[in-house]
Amino acid sequence: MNAPKTTVRVPQNTAPINNREIMIQTESRIRYYANHVDEIDARIDELDAEWDTERVLELNAASFTLGGLVLGVIVSKKYLLFSAAVMMFLYQHAVEGWCPPLAVLRRLGVRTKTEIEYERYALKMLRGDFPGLTNAKVKVDAVLDAVCPDVLK
Repeated sequence: MNAPKTTVRVPQNTAPINNREIMIQTESRIRYYANHVDEIDARIDELDAEWDTERVLELNAASFTLGGLVLGVIVSKKYLLFSAAVMMFLYQHAVEGWCPPLAVLRRLGVRTKTEIEYERYALKMLRGDFPGLTNAKVKVDAVLDAVCPDVLK
């Protein structure tokens, strides 16, 4: 089995227009914080709390599976098929990086851990956390080029 790399499998299985919209939003935030450096610490705290696609999918799968199990015990055993289907979707996502709910989550702007980390490191560069990049504060495009991979552009 030749599964895609974990860092690129969700963007590869997302419509290009949704990937682009996520990157536009990320770049817009980075440009904003380039002019509001005093607000970067608060934004990094928000990024620490942001849920990525994997976490959202895991929560949804667990919730729907438990719901199907409860309904299967209380209402009808047919609901156990629902739980099985949800687990198959989660399995498919683990192997291929795609499952039906992923398209909806990406349209809603739920980002991958890698996409969140790109924003975090761009903000840290703008804040001056990395020695030798002192003039990165005025070179937002250079920061974006440094942290955003081609697969996300």
